[in-house]
Amino acid sequence: MIIGVMGPEGSYSERAAKLWIQKNSLKDAEFRYFGDIEDAFLAAVKGNADVSVIPVENSIEGSVGVTLDLLLENEAVIIGEIVVKIEHCLLSKGGPDKIRVILSHPQGLAQCRHFLKRHFPEAELRSTGSTSHAARLAGEFEEMAAIASPEAAERYGLKILLSNIQDRKENHTRFIIIRAGQKTSSEQTMDAAGVEGKSIPEPCRREEPEFHPETSREKVSHSACKTSLIVYLEKDRPGALYELLGAFAKRGINLTKIESRPSKKELGDYYFYIDFEGCTSDALIKGALEDIKSKAGTKSKANTLKVLGSYPAFRNFV
Repeated sequence: MIIGVMGPEGSYSERAAKLWIQKNSLKDAEFRYFGDIEDAFLAAVKGNADVSVIPVENSIEGSVGVTLDLLLENEAVIIGEIVVKIEHCLLSKGGPDKIRVILSHPQGLAQCRHFLKRHFPEAELRSTGSTSHAARLAGEFEEMAAIASPEAAERYGLKILLSNIQDRKENHTRFIIIRAGQKTSSEQTMDAAGVEGKSIPEPCRREEPEFHPETSREKVSHSACKTSLIVYLEKDRPGALYELLGAFAKRGINLTKIESRPSKKELGDYYFYIDFEGCTSDALIKGALEDIKSKAGTKSKANTLKVLGSYPAFRNFV
C-alpha cells in the first residue's frame, strides 16, 4: 500500500500515518511524500497513492480550509481518522541568541503566535509547506530556526532549544484518511454510502481500547462510527438550517461537528460540513439523510448533499 503524506520525513502527517498503519495492522506500507496538503490529497484522488493522510482540523486553530475545499471539489471517500497530539519544538543548529528567521507551516506559526511575539518579536516569520520542510531548511543556517516535531529534530540533526512552545497545552490535530471515490450525482453518492442498502467503503467496527507505545501516553480506540457529509442550503429560504438540524435532533443523532464554508459564488452563500455519530448503513441514519436530501438546496449546484463516508471514529483515553 502506498500512503500519501505531507513531507518530507518527520512531519506530523507522517506520525499520523504511522499510527493509522499500526492501528489497522497493515504490512508493507510505503510512504510517498508531497510538498503540501493539496498535492497529498490529489495523490489519492488521481491514483498516485492508495490512500492519503490529510490534516482537517486543529484544536487551537480550527478547521483546515484547504482540506474542506478539496473534499467538496474532488471525489474522495473518508475511510478513517487519526488524532495526533501536537508537540511543537523550537529547533535550530545555533543558539536562541542567533535566531533571525523562524520557519514553519502556517498552522504551526499560528499555534505558537503568542510564544513568538513574546520571545522573538523581531524575528522574521516564514511559511513553509510543512513543519518538517521547515526543519530541513533550518539545518542550512544557524540564524534559522523551525517550529516542528521532536522527530524532525532527530531526522535533520537539529537541537531542541525549547519544547512544547504551542500557546495551549492541549494541542491536537485530527487527520482523515481518504481514498479515491467515483464521480456521482448526489443521489448516487447517497447510494454508494449505504443509503439504499449498498455497502460502504470501510465498515465501522468496535474494538477495545489499546495502548500505543509510540505515543507513550495515549490509549486509542475506534469505539464508534462517524459519518461526514456536505450540504448546501439556499440562503434565501427561512428556517433551512433549523430544519436541517431538526432532521438529526428528532432522531437523537449526535452531531460532533457543524461548520459553514463560503461557496465562493457570492457573499452569504455557504456549504455546511457536518460530522455525526452513526453509520450510513443504519436505518436511523438512512432516514435522516433522506430527510436532509429533501431540504438541501437546488439552485443549480452539484452535490447539494455529498456523503463523504462512514468510518471508525477515533477516541483518546488519557
